[in-house]
Amino acid sequence: MRTGHLWNRNLLRSFIGALLIVATYMFLFIEMMIYEGQPEYANLYDAFYWVVSTFTTVGYGDIVFISPYGKMFSVFVQLSGIPLVFGILFTLVIIPWMEKKIHASVPTRASKKLTGHIIICGYNRLIETLIDELKENEIPYVLIEEDTELVKELLKRNINTIHGSVAEEESFKSANIKGAHFLIANRSDEMNANIVLTARNISDLNIIAIVEDRSNKKYLKYAGATSVVSPKELFGRFIGRKAADPFINRLTGATEFFEGVSIVELPIYPKSPLIGKAMKNAAIRERTGANVVGMWKGGTLTFLIKPDDVIKDNSVLLAIGSNEQLSSLKKLTQSAE
Repeated sequence: MRTGHLWNRNLLRSFIGALLIVATYMFLFIEMMIYEGQPEYANLYDAFYWVVSTFTTVGYGDIVFISPYGKMFSVFVQLSGIPLVFGILFTLVIIPWMEKKIHASVPTRASKKLTGHIIICGYNRLIETLIDELKENEIPYVLIEEDTELVKELLKRNINTIHGSVAEEESFKSANIKGAHFLIANRSDEMNANIVLTARNISDLNIIAIVEDRSNKKYLKYAGATSVVSPKELFGRFIGRKAADPFINRLTGATEFFEGVSIVELPIYPKSPLIGKAMKNAAIRERTGANVVGMWKGGTLTFLIKPDDVIKDNSVLLAIGSNEQLSSLKKLTQSAE
């Protein structure tokens, strides 16, 4: 959707309509002046002067009707002129001009050099956590937000934000959607559907839609979302797993990809003796028989584990081994042997 073109078209239609009404009133004014016997005012100059002064309710009183029909005509022009003049003047001219002045103080377009980035539609606390991760891993992004005051606040906090409507093609183009890798729709379910449809219409990039009601997942998929995420569902599963893991001795969540060999992610718990140790000193393979092939660090999964990499309380180990070996490693990630 191109709001600028629509606004110009509406303004043109309103302006032409107003001219037609003014011309009609001028013609009636001339006819009424002839009818009342005031031919000296029956000309285009006086007709335009009278119509405009009556529209704006100025009413200088130098040209007046004396007949009942003329007076009723004057009242009708006044009543119709107030919404016409002030409606067009404020709605289509003054208010848009003031909005442009206000929005001029905030950016509405991302840098043309921004590529390979993530476009985020809508701000909340969940997105703030995501942005922290993106910054830590130096992943480029741009946030589109409609609230002007919020945009100013986010810019002060060094969050890359532009002002725009998340349901308009022009906003996505301003965010360099052609060069983006991902788009995250983070508004209401109904608005997210509109975001997905609009973005999909101009790009085939990956679109992640965040859904509030799980029953709406399929509709966002139909709209064109690559994947649909329910934070409430994920959080519930995460809390359930975190609550259960320390009390479960058997290995859970492992995926077997060869006979007798599985892979699993194991989070490090506060009482684990591995915390603070470098990989070379942890001796995980010697103690458990399992092989650590990857580790989540600062929200990023790396398979290039160095001997000096330190295991922290927020690390997650990606390990391969038999169920028995992985169970031993799980105990080690939870507490001392």
